[in-house]
Amino acid sequence: MDKRMIIGTLVGGLIVFIWQFLSWAVINIHISEQKYTPNQEAILQSLESQLSEEGNYFMPSYPPGTSSDDQQKLIEAAAGKPWAQVTYHKAMNMSMSMNMLRGYLADIVAVFMLIWLLGKIPELTMGTSIMASVAVGLIGYLTTEYSNAIWFEINSMPYLIDTLVSWGICGTWLGYWLRR
Repeated sequence: MDKRMIIGTLVGGLIVFIWQFLSWAVINIHISEQKYTPNQEAILQSLESQLSEEGNYFMPSYPPGTSSDDQQKLIEAAAGKPWAQVTYHKAMNMSMSMNMLRGYLADIVAVFMLIWLLGKIPELTMGTSIMASVAVGLIGYLTTEYSNAIWFEINSMPYLIDTLVSWGICGTWLGYWLRR
């Protein structure tokens, strides 16, 4: 691994990480995922009294070991009624340092893999770098966030914006840096 790859990876990872921070904390394009309800205290108290362990819950659901026939009956009975996904934690951890470190490290690994792929392209141009970077980002978006949006009827537009902006800027950086 040469100096160009190391610097490209660290700066590219930082570009993606900074966009993620701006997207969530400054511009707040993900506000649709963090809706407020004035009933939050009652809901949280209810969750605390009803859920014995942390985790992700899909409701209505059925207990493990339920027969296929009983599963089908429960699904049919739930048609047209409310449903919810809940991520429950017993205590809010306000320390973000480990989350931020893990997020940046994940971005570094992603950009490292992108640089490896870009290195396989003979005569890399700025346009190819940008398009390949956005394509890699879109592959991740389409197979994760958009797929979840299809099945769970949620808004994935903020993630599409994140994909296009962060990987577009990163691809521009890499197109400049790797062709020097």
